[in-house]
Amino acid sequence: MKITKIIPILILVSLFFACKQKDTTPDPRLEQPEEFKKLLDAHGDWKKWVDAKAFSYAMVHETNLAWENHYINLTDRKVRIDADTWQIGNDGEKVWISPNRQAFQGNSVRFYHNLYFYFYTIPYIFTDPGVNVQKVDPRMLNGQSFETFEVSFDKNVGDSPDDKYYMLVDPESGKLAWLLYKVTFYDKNNQTMNALKYEDYRDAGGLVFPRVMTGYQLENDSTKRIRYQVSFSDVFLIDEPMDDELFAMPEKNAVVAN
Repeated sequence: MKITKIIPILILVSLFFACKQKDTTPDPRLEQPEEFKKLLDAHGDWKKWVDAKAFSYAMVHETNLAWENHYINLTDRKVRIDADTWQIGNDGEKVWISPNRQAFQGNSVRFYHNLYFYFYTIPYIFTDPGVNVQKVDPRMLNGQSFETFEVSFDKNVGDSPDDKYYMLVDPESGKLAWLLYKVTFYDKNNQTMNALKYEDYRDAGGLVFPRVMTGYQLENDSTKRIRYQVSFSDVFLIDEPMDDELFAMPEKNAVVAN
């Protein structure tokens, strides 16, 4: 009788250690090319990004001083943006806007809902599965040569996997200085490249994020007129996911949007 009582205990102990072993398996996002890790390391303890469950920040469009508060669950990429005259959300199944589609003046709510989140969290976001980062030949921008990383995507990743990005590294700080990118959301064959400048990095819980991002037209490896500029504040990495109710589409005064 004593032996039969001991066996279930041994099984429970074995299961406990098996679970512990599973819990300690390294996140695959930590397995990055060594040269890319150097760029990530220059931005702080990037394991904090891998471990975080949610993220929030405030953003201001410097051209018209319009403000937005962004809330994102990092595990499932649910999104909520609160602005002065509208709210946008992604509940995991659909993208919605409140109070109506006319409240948002952009071409596509779906394109916009995670646009700035994605730009703002580079290079951390490029540790996602299905993102391919490789060091390539240096690129010239405004007469200066920059160490460069090319970023591409597996075919099943995101709404526009044909997008292309080039990260240009600041030679002094080792941080991201410029992002050159082409957008294929509206036109799969688009080849037009734009430039985004990352400036004034600030610490937020052990990671650094730019306080200002400025978008430029790009022509012959030179930046031309400013297309937009946004600034950021109140940046928080959060250890627990936000409540699903935050991202749910309101029952009234809201519509599904493309």
